[in-house]
Amino acid sequence: MVTEGSLAVRCGDESDLAPVPFSTGFVRSEAFRTLFRDGMGLVESTACYLDGDGRAESNALPRAAALAYASESMRLTTRLMQIASWLLVQRAVVEGEISPAQALRERERVKLVPQDRGLAEDQFAALPERLRDLIAQSLRMHARVLHLDGLLTTRDSGRSSRISPVTQQQRLLRSIFEVA
Repeated sequence: MVTEGSLAVRCGDESDLAPVPFSTGFVRSEAFRTLFRDGMGLVESTACYLDGDGRAESNALPRAAALAYASESMRLTTRLMQIASWLLVQRAVVEGEISPAQALRERERVKLVPQDRGLAEDQFAALPERLRDLIAQSLRMHARVLHLDGLLTTRDSGRSSRISPVTQQQRLLRSIFEVA
């Protein structure tokens, strides 16, 4: 049974339904493992590019494009470190390495805010194709993480402790049939 902001699991009889917070269910899911693998893979492939082919490509750029490359590569690196930090914190909570309270403190230190490219279209087009691709991938990943962070904090910020409307209706129906 699914309730608002949590998943209900059967723990004995019907009166023992216990809500499982959305974040706990999500972070233990295959969807999170895939997101984690994709996010950390993006971090790794970006680091390899920037330390290898990207370095050579940036050296071959005209001065204005090289400056844009440096600026965007720093923004890219910062964005990916925020993504990696968020993913690692979520995994650490589930594995019991840190408490949910510690995770909230970490969340305050690394602010996730909506981002976009910092360059005008013509400046962005002057960058090497591989860098443009990595920037686009990182923006999509960042948007996913930002969306999930919003879902996790909204759904687990106290709403899960309420009794769901479905559970209320089930209890009402049960009480009607018990009287009759």
